[in-house]
Amino acid sequence: MKKILCAILAVVLVFALAACGSANTTSDKANTADVDVKVGLICLHDENSTYDNNFIQALKEVQKDLGLKDDQVLIKTNVDESDACYNAAAELVDAGCDIIFADSFGHESFMIQAAKEFPEVQFCHATGTKSQTEGLKNYHNAFAAIYEGRFLAGVAAGMKLNEMIETGKITADKAVIGYVGAFDYAEVVSGMTSFFLGARYICPSATMKVTYTNSWFDIAKEKESALNLINSGCVLISQHADSEGAPKACEEKGVPNVAYNISTIPMGPNTALISSKIDWSVYFKLAINAVIEGKEIPTDYCGTMKEGAVKLTELNEKAAAAGTQAKIDEIKAKLENGEIKVFDTKTFTVGGKELTSYTADVVDEGDFKPETEAIENGQFAESSKRSAPYFDIKYIDGISAL
Repeated sequence: MKKILCAILAVVLVFALAACGSANTTSDKANTADVDVKVGLICLHDENSTYDNNFIQALKEVQKDLGLKDDQVLIKTNVDESDACYNAAAELVDAGCDIIFADSFGHESFMIQAAKEFPEVQFCHATGTKSQTEGLKNYHNAFAAIYEGRFLAGVAAGMKLNEMIETGKITADKAVIGYVGAFDYAEVVSGMTSFFLGARYICPSATMKVTYTNSWFDIAKEKESALNLINSGCVLISQHADSEGAPKACEEKGVPNVAYNISTIPMGPNTALISSKIDWSVYFKLAINAVIEGKEIPTDYCGTMKEGAVKLTELNEKAAAAGTQAKIDEIKAKLENGEIKVFDTKTFTVGGKELTSYTADVVDEGDFKPETEAIENGQFAESSKRSAPYFDIKYIDGISAL
């Protein structure tokens, strides 16, 4: 009788577990060893680039979370913005990839070429602009509202500038920020402007000088640019460029630095304040899970701070001004509830005037002609019409080129 009861209980337990299994998340499904999905990633540079390394580490995190084996995740590095990208995509298709990501703006046309040739594979391109106009079911763009993170990083910079003023290290009129930009593209302009607005929200006397390296990754040029800015009177440096050049220059000169993509505290223990970053694991997981489940991937995805797609790295308490973390937490809450808007048109002027109307090139038809009104409800509506940035105003008052 006991044996019969045990057998009955065993059967009941099996059915109970099966019922529970039906409610599993996709992540739980992926953690089983039999998920048949293969993922590819194409990077412009490698782990030595802070930008590319941010993507690589995010995909490795997702690989671990979803329980994917090493042969299910293929990463190609140092792939130029040329036919090399198409070739890399084709090789990943041949290797059996079901979904392929690429991380650089100049990869887009080659990813589209591959998407047209291999309709059974999903292609996801970061920072691109053409998914809405191409109309391909297997081609997608993605970005994040990084201007929120840049603004918060600017808050940390503003706190440091105020500390320097209060301690007599500088006077208020000398609160000059230097910014090392890669190119004068909208992505860089949007980022540097939101950073500046965050700094000036805290330190109203702040101004900013900008210089461009015309390269996403050039250690020597980025270091030289940072040194030129410091020599021109800049007392704090930030950047949208992908190497350790600027942070190391700041450490050598004892100048505070705010970085991008990864924490630079190891290379600037005395000067690195904080970094803003896009957490690409959020999008990777969304897109990969969609492939696993046979669902559609958003044509044009923009991650937000609330979703965890926009983050700050740890604050360097050794270098940051007292009270910085509390102020960041306060401003973050106000950003999330809408009390503060990064591109509030009442907080900046262009040519001495408030911006009441601005036509931006949002719909990418290759003509580089602005066609979309971007001012809505008293703010420049960045990301509301397209994931990739389109704030391209060079320069709002207070920012100038070196």
